[in-house]
Amino acid sequence: MRRLFPVTDHTVESTPDGSAPAAARDRAAEDREWSLDELADAYAYPAGPGPWLRANMVSTLDGAAQHEGRSQPLSNATDMRVFGALRGLADVVVVGAETVRQEGYRPARAREAFAARRAAAGQAPAPAIAVVSASLDLDFTLPLFTAPLTPTLLVTGAAAAADRVAAARKAGADVVIAGEGAGADPARVVRELGERGLTRLLTEGGPRMLGQFVAAGALDELCLTVSPMLTAGDAQRIAGGPGLAVPEKFVLASVLEESGFLFTRYRRGS
Repeated sequence: MRRLFPVTDHTVESTPDGSAPAAARDRAAEDREWSLDELADAYAYPAGPGPWLRANMVSTLDGAAQHEGRSQPLSNATDMRVFGALRGLADVVVVGAETVRQEGYRPARAREAFAARRAAAGQAPAPAIAVVSASLDLDFTLPLFTAPLTPTLLVTGAAAAADRVAAARKAGADVVIAGEGAGADPARVVRELGERGLTRLLTEGGPRMLGQFVAAGALDELCLTVSPMLTAGDAQRIAGGPGLAVPEKFVLASVLEESGFLFTRYRRGS
């Protein structure tokens, strides 16, 4: 992996003209395997009280977010390491119910590589999983609900079916009400989780839910892996649903590269 942007390492002083010393530029551009600590530093959440909502998605060159309904075929080993690092930094992973069903979600696991970092930040050993669902059409006997290190949160609306809410609570899920109707309000999801002390939020989709966060103006950061693949077909983009009246501009924060995969990070523009 090598850093393409920004080239200057913030830990190395610049030369008088503001450029990075040659050694720093060479180190940044060096193609090598990054440690998990380096990845964690590169993707650290901004300082502040939060909450901060980050999305992690993958897309092919022709804009597909899935192949045959799943994102995994578009990924590679390095993308999965970045995926793991992003989870290792998060308080909570926010995901839509359809993605839980399609991708076979399991509880997040505690990883020794992030144990000291998480303890120092006052975080639980592993991030919680928050499943956003209006219908609550989920199998509550799955390990995601029966065997998590941190209780799985089920985020829904006040008008959700009472029997499904009861079934979720019986299975051990922590039900969070984040809307007045059957479904959750995206901006309120972020607020409700933040009020529970879960201020470092990571969403992994799917496209419909990410589109809702975008439409609500709730997304702070997008970590997008651009996969050097073409799929054609009619697969979804990374975000679906109604379009914005005015496109929202995000600012490029960093670009890493390995084996033709680009690991980009964009933040909300000022």
